[in-house]
Amino acid sequence: MPTAGSLRQRNRDRLEHEAFDVLIIGGGINGAAAAAALAGKGAKVALIDRGDFAGSTSMQSSNLIWGGIKYLESNDFSLVRRLCKSRNRLLKSYPSTVGEIRFLTTIGTRFRYRPGYLYAGTWLYWLMGNGVTRTPRLFSARQIKRLEPVINAEGAAGGCEYSDAYLHDNDARFVFDFIRRALDNGAAAVNYIASEGAEYIDRGWVAQARDLTDNATFSLRANVMINAAGPWVDRHNTLTGQQTAYHHLYSKGVHLIVPQLTAARRVLAFFADDGRLFFVIPMGNRTCIGTTDTHIATPEAEITRDDVDFVLDNINQRLNLATPLTRADIIATRCGVRPLAVKAETDDQRDFLQLSRKHVIDIHTAQAHLSIFGGKLTDCLNVGDEVTRAVQALGVALPQAAARWYGEPAKRVKRALMRKAWRTGLDALTPACFTEPLSQRLWRRYADRAFELLERIEQDPRAAEPLIDGAEYLRGELDLACRDEMIVRLEDFLRRRTRISLMVPHAALRDSPGLWEACQRLFGERAQARFDEYFSRPPGIADQCERTRPTASSQP
Repeated sequence: MPTAGSLRQRNRDRLEHEAFDVLIIGGGINGAAAAAALAGKGAKVALIDRGDFAGSTSMQSSNLIWGGIKYLESNDFSLVRRLCKSRNRLLKSYPSTVGEIRFLTTIGTRFRYRPGYLYAGTWLYWLMGNGVTRTPRLFSARQIKRLEPVINAEGAAGGCEYSDAYLHDNDARFVFDFIRRALDNGAAAVNYIASEGAEYIDRGWVAQARDLTDNATFSLRANVMINAAGPWVDRHNTLTGQQTAYHHLYSKGVHLIVPQLTAARRVLAFFADDGRLFFVIPMGNRTCIGTTDTHIATPEAEITRDDVDFVLDNINQRLNLATPLTRADIIATRCGVRPLAVKAETDDQRDFLQLSRKHVIDIHTAQAHLSIFGGKLTDCLNVGDEVTRAVQALGVALPQAAARWYGEPAKRVKRALMRKAWRTGLDALTPACFTEPLSQRLWRRYADRAFELLERIEQDPRAAEPLIDGAEYLRGELDLACRDEMIVRLEDFLRRRTRISLMVPHAALRDSPGLWEACQRLFGERAQARFDEYFSRPPGIADQCERTRPTASSQP
């Protein structure tokens, strides 16, 4: 069987020896969507990322696909309309991956708006989303208490419920699926390749790159360059001498992963002490709580004890828990930087809380260069479409310009898989710790590749056993991970191709025989080194307070 290393090496060799129509710097959601769109329409695409795919902001989200209801307050109706349409498009195109979820918002008696006013806003939001979701509902404080007993309804004036969407799996996996699609359509995408600058020479770009796995340097050639380096777009533009009309401000967001607080499959929304939205989000058999919104000066961010205390204090005030949550309950953390697109002349001290996550594509036509500022998971299909139009306008031919570059395979393919799963009794093998039948899960994660995994399970039922206690991951899935997923470090596997490190406490993970099995399969003779690299950090809250490192995403 081909190894992850061989797939990566084949793509790495292509980078050095082939010329490309487009070179994309950054494998977060913007870069991944751009690569999938361009490759799907016939362009010859290269993509590099200094860290792993989705290694920064794109793996630190709340896993929500939402239309931005909070932007109604700032009267940014056009953005809300666009995001709602994007959400609907994702719901339709990825029905197994993106699902509707209810948001139950509790309003305090001292909040700046009454429940009825916000309820009217949810109806406006529903209408702006073409009414494709369930209709909003208005509740009294007593009704909220009956509906969701875990909520502390004392001091509540009432609340309302409306719908948005969320990812069934983790955000980084969603991004990798776009990378996978780009690869399937001929793109050369490689992680852990640093861009060290580029020049526009003879109507084309020559970029200098360094392979961070062996420190080798080489050059890449492409007609068009797309800077999709997320929070590090500005820094990479400095390397290439680009002057842009926009730049980034940075907001730090923190989430905590804790044991499941309620079995209800809805998001509980509150307004934190400082007036910002605060969520309790279901995440499999865990709960994600947050977020913070802190202005920071650089893309590098780390979670602090103050961040943790802010989240814990707010959640303990708003929920009726038998025992208040403490740091000891934290299974994992998420600390991400939201890059906010602003005009270049904007004062960095403006009220960033009023800034939206809209994306902006800045185009330097004379040098065939695009910079993607801002953006979020919800808007990814718009980014892909806009990039293809811009690249085409710059003279790149798209032989399959009308091709559809996103979405799940045809329904007939899914029906065929479900029939095969039914005949083989696959769902009867679903482990007790899984929150959905195996057939649904395998389709959602692997689509038509799930046929291969199903055959593997037929041959050896042990392939349907959980690899690690408490994690929704099968032993048989390692076959596909080793071959198709370019896993270089253990964190790539535990945090981005899967969400195992968000589900299983650090100490239990370290002692798991299944994890050592995964290390041996993924890394061979380097298994011990990769294991030690990941677990070299001390346990406890210091370990959970992860830094958003410049080696993640494509920071130069």
